[in-house]
Amino acid sequence: MHIRKTTPEDIPQMLRIYDAARAYMRKEGNTKQWADNYPAKETLLKDIENGYSHVCTSDDGSLCATFCFQTAADPTYLKIYEGNWLNDNPYAVIHRIATDGSEKHIFRKVIDYCFTKTDTIRIDTHRDNATMHRNLKSYGFTYCGIIYLANGAERLAYQLTK
Repeated sequence: MHIRKTTPEDIPQMLRIYDAARAYMRKEGNTKQWADNYPAKETLLKDIENGYSHVCTSDDGSLCATFCFQTAADPTYLKIYEGNWLNDNPYAVIHRIATDGSEKHIFRKVIDYCFTKTDTIRIDTHRDNATMHRNLKSYGFTYCGIIYLANGAERLAYQLTK
């Protein structure tokens, strides 16, 4: 598997990956996260424009996963409730990680890749996303508290420093 920056030409395949991820979440009981076909094409284009969007490709070159690796501080992480961040180190954030299920261990490979670019990662997820909570804990992330997105939605926040 390979990881590279996303191009606008990747968007149709990214939307297919997000559709597969939403279907998986629904099957697992996470019925509220990424409602209304989130993320929208406009969000993906902005991530590409900012240089944050990445895709994972199988050995045959087909896209199998996508994620946003934001190297700038995230304003929704300025305030954390019912807990604290582990430290105030500079950090990067992973958002919107999704896979079509065709490759194994995507989460671990994405985190390993991101740790080649930063020493501290923060990430948040929906309360009902049991798969993501398991992945975060198995990799060694620490639950830190609750953050609220710009639209007011609650997310459970994690951090790991290598």
